[in-house]
Amino acid sequence: MLSDEELLRYSRQILLAQIDIDGQLRLKSASALIVGLGGLGSPVALYLAAAGVGSLHLADFDTVDLTNLQRQIIHDVAAVGQSKVDSALVRLRGLNPDIELVAHRQALDEDSLAAAVAAVDLVLDCSDNFATREAVNAACVKAGKPLVSGAAIRLEGQLSVFDPRRPESPCYHCLYGHGSDAELTCSEAGVVGPLVGLVGSLQALEALKLLAGFGEPLVGRLLLVDALGTRFRELRVKRDPACAVCGSTHG
Repeated sequence: MLSDEELLRYSRQILLAQIDIDGQLRLKSASALIVGLGGLGSPVALYLAAAGVGSLHLADFDTVDLTNLQRQIIHDVAAVGQSKVDSALVRLRGLNPDIELVAHRQALDEDSLAAAVAAVDLVLDCSDNFATREAVNAACVKAGKPLVSGAAIRLEGQLSVFDPRRPESPCYHCLYGHGSDAELTCSEAGVVGPLVGLVGSLQALEALKLLAGFGEPLVGRLLLVDALGTRFRELRVKRDPACAVCGSTHG
């Protein structure tokens, strides 16, 4: 059931026929793991908390740096030097004290990542490196949990949803293979703040669609964002039957 306060707090999204009270109840009982509380994870955590997702699991082993504040909007000057998880906990508790927050302050190894993924309904990859994305993807495929993946660098962003519950869905490895040895980070290549905010907000939207059960998620589609020209492009992505990660999962 929703309390009178919850009905009032979430009234604007409950008004949507696609969500309604049933969808809000699904959000209340749902759980999500957010891997990375930086430029992408900031809007993801804020919007999912504001929307009433009942349990948010926050994973980040890093601390807040002054250079983060240009784009990582969940943190502030007072949090510089603190754990990003602790900084996010303060902000999210102030935003919505009714939701459960679970902290993962250490780097997740294979076993702890598998346990963290198994404990939630959905995972959002908001990390900034290929190795983490590959590990998160493998854990999601193994556990059969949907993964909302976002990335942004310089003036370009991308977003997709990988859902191993759907036989036709590709996984992250189908799309990106083994990555590139020349992978750049934002600290090396730069990034504009509103771009990561845009991609992170879209990740939160995809998560709400999956958890509340409405709309058409970005499964089998890759959304490309060109911030310089303010253009969006969509590519169809198919599952690779020979994929080393998910190839045998669906037969």
